[in-house]
Amino acid sequence: MATTNQAGSRERDRAELIEAQLEALYQVSRVLSQSLDLRETLQAVLEVLHEHAGMHSGMVALRDPVRGESIVRALHGETPVDEVSYRPGEGLVGEILARAEPVVVQRLGEESRFLDRLGLYDPGLAFIGVPLRSPGEGESPLGVLAAQPEAADGALLAERSRFMQMVANLVTQTVRLAGRVECEQAALVDERDRLRRETGESSGFENIIGRTPAIRRVFEQARRVAPWHTTVLLRGESGTGKELIANAIHYSSPRAEAPFVKLNCTALPDSLLESELFGHEKGAFTGAVQARIGRFEQADGGTIFLDEMGDISPAFQAKLLRVLQEGEFERVGGSRTRRVDVRVLAATNRDLEAAVAAGEFREDLYYRLNVMAITMPALRERLEDLPDLARFLVQRIAEAQGRRLRIADSAIRALMGYAWPGNVRELQNALERAAILSEDGYIDGDAVAMAGIPEDQAGAAGQAVPAGPAAPDPNDPSLDERERVIAALERAGWVQAKAARLLGMTPRQVAYRIKTLEIPVKSL
Repeated sequence: MATTNQAGSRERDRAELIEAQLEALYQVSRVLSQSLDLRETLQAVLEVLHEHAGMHSGMVALRDPVRGESIVRALHGETPVDEVSYRPGEGLVGEILARAEPVVVQRLGEESRFLDRLGLYDPGLAFIGVPLRSPGEGESPLGVLAAQPEAADGALLAERSRFMQMVANLVTQTVRLAGRVECEQAALVDERDRLRRETGESSGFENIIGRTPAIRRVFEQARRVAPWHTTVLLRGESGTGKELIANAIHYSSPRAEAPFVKLNCTALPDSLLESELFGHEKGAFTGAVQARIGRFEQADGGTIFLDEMGDISPAFQAKLLRVLQEGEFERVGGSRTRRVDVRVLAATNRDLEAAVAAGEFREDLYYRLNVMAITMPALRERLEDLPDLARFLVQRIAEAQGRRLRIADSAIRALMGYAWPGNVRELQNALERAAILSEDGYIDGDAVAMAGIPEDQAGAAGQAVPAGPAAPDPNDPSLDERERVIAALERAGWVQAKAARLLGMTPRQVAYRIKTLEIPVKSL
């Protein structure tokens, strides 16, 4: 009868243990899916073993592939001050790592291989240690999972050992995944750093073409302001290279290793511009299916370049002023105030002083931006740089097209005689067209003429004058609609965005009138 009772009691104990272990396995699986922090996850697993499975003093040691040792990464209980590690074959943990097999000890204090480096285990209790590897796996274990059963008599050790192996299988997948993620993150960081180095090397002042006093003065101002947090306002006509100078300032500053984020402010309406710059919360508007950080948060610690700042609406200027002054903003649809440390570089081709006088641009925002103003000279004001610029651009076009290109002196002469209302951007476009039209890769005066720059305009650089100021006033009531649009385009150097502002229209409306009124557009 006594034997029967003992057998029944043992079966009840076994059933209760299995039920507790099933609950523990469920809790372990939940823990493994909750965090990407490996150490935090392993600590939580050991907590589950302690609370739900009666496995105390849990420990996880992971193999260091470089040192070949197993290093304790997680411990339930008092964490040792110094790092604890085991070489393969050293102590119980080292033996598990070397043999890749579980080790079960009935009474730990009687085990000669027990080193007690952690000072955590009860020598009167049993000890179970299992390797971290998948079933059937032939490679070395990733580490060791070990703990002590709470039962003083070491009862049901076989069941407890099988349970520990099941937990180890789950933990192994997480450790392996964390290792892959770590490798991928390291690869991404290396690639990011490489790209930043390459971008920095190609974005310095030494890579900007120009030897005339006007452009050298720009270089000197930019070099002096680059090391500081000062806001910089880059002014000048479209296509003069304001973004190139912004790149050079950032990559010559102490923030060169931090993000450099760019945004053209005219590309978006106010509603989208606010979301783009400040971000939005989930559900802030139709289509906002998840939260999104804005450009200012992306640039935190680095630099943000806001191009065409003069074209933002007065309503949005007030929202932008706060983040420029205080570094504070709220995401669209959110109430939490966020702070960022961002250096601001801005650019505009507008006459901001006139816009302030006309009430189109906030005076306080103007003074906040105009801390350090750098004015980019138009290409017609530094035509001495054009030969070097043309040769540099031809080389870049040749690399993009994958062929050899040359430019003749006759082409340079034709280019030197043109006013270039579109500045360097127009020059690049003209040279690219000439390269396409040149079958043999030799860009001469004829190729330039076919690209829209007549060779008969060649002449002294001083004779090159912009056509815009001589055009009639586009607001002259005596002009019909077609004449008004042409006058505005002439005054704007055939830049449609500028002409739109003169006419009080949008660029899209100007483009529509050019098409419907059959206005021949000058090639840029």
